[in-house]
Amino acid sequence: MNIVELILDEEDAIGIEAISVVESPAIEEDFIALKNQEFKLAEVDKEKRILMGAALIPNKPIYRRNEDNEYYIYFSRDTVRKASELFFINGNQNKSTLEHQMPLTGLSVVESWIVEDKEKDKTRHYDMEVPIGTWMVSMKVLNDDVWNNYVKTGKVKGFSIEGYFADKAERPKDKTIKDELAQIEEEEAEYLLGQIKGIIKKDKRLKSGQRTEMESYSDYPDSVKNNAKRGLELNEKVNNKCATQVGKVRAQQLAQGKPVSVETIKRMFSYLSRAEVYYEKGETTDCGYISYLLWGGKSAKSWAEAKIKSLENE
Repeated sequence: MNIVELILDEEDAIGIEAISVVESPAIEEDFIALKNQEFKLAEVDKEKRILMGAALIPNKPIYRRNEDNEYYIYFSRDTVRKASELFFINGNQNKSTLEHQMPLTGLSVVESWIVEDKEKDKTRHYDMEVPIGTWMVSMKVLNDDVWNNYVKTGKVKGFSIEGYFADKAERPKDKTIKDELAQIEEEEAEYLLGQIKGIIKKDKRLKSGQRTEMESYSDYPDSVKNNAKRGLELNEKVNNKCATQVGKVRAQQLAQGKPVSVETIKRMFSYLSRAEVYYEKGETTDCGYISYLLWGGKSAKSWAEAKIKSLENE
């Protein structure tokens, strides 16, 4: 079974956006509900309502399943530390959820540290054995419903992070994706331009003011149009940072149902076949995913392939 290291993207270092209180923490480390007596503050008789637990444990394989694929992910000590720092740099200490679904109010991370010494660390006082490099947090719970109905009843037992990381082994950084896709698109543009120049040069009958008519088709399915429209919408949400001008023009053409030439169909199939690896990640803010939709997505690839075969058999 594959083991994949997740890392922080240096270009878009978002990291962890929230901490969720859950019944089954992926890192399999329950938090401890800290009360006043455990702090030995005898003069205080009111529960402090503080939860302490591990947010991220380095080098611990975490089982994941995506459709038919099973694999493990893990975070290095360096990534765990960076994630803990970014969590506060981005001001996310008051962001929390219940079971990764319901946003919560009244929960705040009030303490955070990286375990540096297993014997002398604060975790030993609470009989918690966690590896060196573990990111520990203490969370204040001012939400009565969460404390009374979930913490005290034992319905939630630990922390689980919510955030964005890159796949070190398989997923290039966004900038790399954008550069590679741009290179593919430029290759397609240069090829098509070369074909057009060749047609014009060979057409001895071309006169001033006349055009060379190229065979074109617009019988692609609505799903192609919808994919292109979706790509344009998603690209707008990320300030149109994805795709070259070639890709954007192609999207406008497909979204409006305009006819495309045989050579364009061939280049569509070429581009979609080569760039499909970036689309498979399925993240709607990634340029790989957006650019693939701009060219019509998987349905465009299927249509282009079928159209090419049909034309070859004529």
